[in-house]
Parts: sequence; C-alpha cells; structure tokens
Amino acid sequence: MKFSRASLLILLLVLGGCTGMPPGVAPVQNFELQRYLGTWYEIARLNHSFERGLEAVTASYTRNGDGSLAVLNRGYRPQESTWEEAEGVARFVDEETTAHLEVSFFGPFYSSYVVFELGEEYEYAFVSGYNRDYLWLLSRTPEVDEAVKARFVARAAELGFAVDELLMVDQSRHASP
Repeated sequence: MKFSRASLLILLLVLGGCTGMPPGVAPVQNFELQRYLGTWYEIARLNHSFERGLEAVTASYTRNGDGSLAVLNRGYRPQESTWEEAEGVARFVDEETTAHLEVSFFGPFYSSYVVFELGEEYEYAFVSGYNRDYLWLLSRTPEVDEAVKARFVARAAELGFAVDELLMVDQSRHASP
C-alpha cells in the first residue's frame, strides 16, 4: 500500500499525539526511577483489547544499557490456562525526574505512560495513558489497602475517567495462602 505525503504527515501527527496526556493529569515530579524499577501488580484497570480476559497481571521494569527501560507485562488467561507475556521498551519523554514515559510494544509506535500519583514509599502508583481510555492502579503487592483503592477511584473520577468501568484484577494466583 502506498501513502501520499499528506497521509504520512497526518499519521505522524496522530501518532505523536499518543505521547501526550489527558487534560488535568500531571506526572509526578522528583520521580526516582531506581525506586520504581522492579515488579508491580495490576490492581485495577480500564479494560482494553490488549489485556482483555487477563488475570494476575504484572509489569516489570528494568534498566537497559542505553538508558531506556525494558518492560515485561505478564498475565494469566484462565480460559486457556496459559500465561501470556509482552516485551516492550520505555523511555522518558523529558527528564528522568518527571514520571512521563513513552512505551512501545510494537516497533516505532509509542504511547504515553504517565505516573500521576505515587505512594511515599513507592508502594502504589496511579498511571494514565495518553487519554482517558487508559488507567491503572499498580501496587508492589498483589493486594492493597481499601483506602488506596478508594483514593484511586476518587482521584480518577475527579480527573474525568470512567470509574464505573474499572475492572478489579484478580491477583489470587499471586496472593499468599
């Protein structure tokens, strides 16, 4: 398929918009990447095609030699009794002290990853995508305090996310007996 120059320009402008953020959402400042690295459990999300049907979802972040981050998302698909993984790369949009990254799982196509709230000890994170269709509550443990969940829902509602569509992720495969 051949694209005209105008079509390519429009495509580039649309893709470039995928690294923005929803109005009102502001990335955490004084972000400390070293404290953020490691494994996070997905506690809640707005559902979307690339995670639909997955349980026990985790995201792990490690530093690459070139300064980017390796991203490994993993989830369990109970219908097939299988684990699925997706490997990606993330890099900061601006400086490393601003929690606004762009993430790619598909070659040159990047999308926003905006940490807009963190627990004092980096025990939980509220994360948005480039628009209000993408939202996650991540935790260092498979379970979080109900107060953190309530704060997440209240903050997300305040920012205009569809909190009535939030999916609480089953993490029982990771929970301690």
